[in-house]
Amino acid sequence: MSDYVLTVFEKSGEKLLDETIQASNDTEGRTLAEQMLKEKGYEEHTHRFVAPNARLVLFHR
Repeated sequence: MSDYVLTVFEKSGEKLLDETIQASNDTEGRTLAEQMLKEKGYEEHTHRFVAPNARLVLFHR
């Protein structure tokens, strides 16, 4: 398992969420991140999901 990071921002730049998600690969991590975004109601906020090697896996603006 690797540590991925999901970050959600308000339009002002304020950080609303900064969560570490453990996943075995990018696909699993992306699925978990999308579930968390939906549960917390942040689907339409600016967000990014980054792999352990700092590669961008998911981005929404």
